[in-house]
Amino acid sequence: MAIQEKFQGTVPAEVKAADETHVMHTYGRLPVEFVGGKGAVLTDSEGNEYLDFLAGIGVVCLGHCHPKLVSALQEQAAKLWQVGNYYYVENRNELAAKVSDLLATTTDAEGHVTGSTGETWRMFFTNSGAESNEGAIKLARRWGERNLDGAAGIVSAKQSFHGRTLATLAATGQDSFHATFRPMPAGFMSVPLNDIEALRAAVAEPDEGCGPVCAVMLECVQGEGGVWPADPEYLRAVSELCREKGLMLVIDEVQTGFFRCGAPFSYQLAGIVPDIVSMAKGIGGGFPMGAFAARAEVADLLVPGDHGSTFGGNALAAAAGRACVETLVEEGVGEHVIELGAHMAEALATLPHVTEVRGHGLMRAIQLDVPIANELVEEGLGAGLVLNHIGDSIIRFLPPLVMTAEQVDEMVARMARLIGELA
Repeated sequence: MAIQEKFQGTVPAEVKAADETHVMHTYGRLPVEFVGGKGAVLTDSEGNEYLDFLAGIGVVCLGHCHPKLVSALQEQAAKLWQVGNYYYVENRNELAAKVSDLLATTTDAEGHVTGSTGETWRMFFTNSGAESNEGAIKLARRWGERNLDGAAGIVSAKQSFHGRTLATLAATGQDSFHATFRPMPAGFMSVPLNDIEALRAAVAEPDEGCGPVCAVMLECVQGEGGVWPADPEYLRAVSELCREKGLMLVIDEVQTGFFRCGAPFSYQLAGIVPDIVSMAKGIGGGFPMGAFAARAEVADLLVPGDHGSTFGGNALAAAAGRACVETLVEEGVGEHVIELGAHMAEALATLPHVTEVRGHGLMRAIQLDVPIANELVEEGLGAGLVLNHIGDSIIRFLPPLVMTAEQVDEMVARMARLIGELA
């Protein structure tokens, strides 16, 4: 694999100029233009290759250009793209049934499949994680309106991240995301993760901006917050609290779903069954797609006219989603993720200046005792690595789920050299 001695950037001047002039500056772009990919390897416009440990922010679960996904998209693109949700669409119902089966799966604490609850889940297909969480919020509030005397408040966790629309920002428990977009929509509050007493207190006496509570909304692993896992005991206590109070338990699986943490969905690691689940990223293998799902008695609260999406579940998305999810199951990706995730955690722990390795499966983070995470990402490109930092001392890893142990070991070797140079 070609590795540059010193990364100077590979973006053609005309591309950089057009981006600077015509695209909103909402991202601090790194100086590389990727033009190809296969499996866990990306290629830039100058032919340099990179081991990809970000996977399009956790979406390219089958790796770049998986042949089954390419074939499904090519075949569908030649037949039909979009007709709207007033009609039945090929592949969409088959995908919904497959995801329902995955949601009903039971696993052990490592993610090995043990059986099924046998419960049926119903889907609403969206285009993104934020849309999925918006739909989940609406459904939870419909439950509160019908069953809890109009309660509409939603309690989330500090350091959570649920999206960048106004409602999902309000649900996000990080004030830094709210600062310049106030006023935030009412009906939300957040409490520390893994503190069941704080959650009990919030449900019993919510603050004025939240009001009476209808739901608790959690990530089982907080991705954007720093890859902080919820304790299994905490999740079970939250589930019991929601059952006791008649609240909806909403689990955000946008980043953790579809075998990212080993199990089909990360809540299964704790042995709980939520009421509403949001998802996106891995469902389409990189094609823009999402969904929110609910147990049948909850899903039936939404009737025609209550919610909609022009593009959600379109023919291309349905074909991509079906091919992706069926391939994940057929190829036994979950078992591979469990095994490789354990190997990655052990390997990352050997790196200098790493004080902690967090996460499950192939959703991992390392905590550094030196503030060099940003530099590691930038210099990592020069070493042929696509990395991601959260703050100045956390590196997050979201590789394609088809990554190999040899590729992980190569990444760790390159990172050891980089840390030695930077720290």
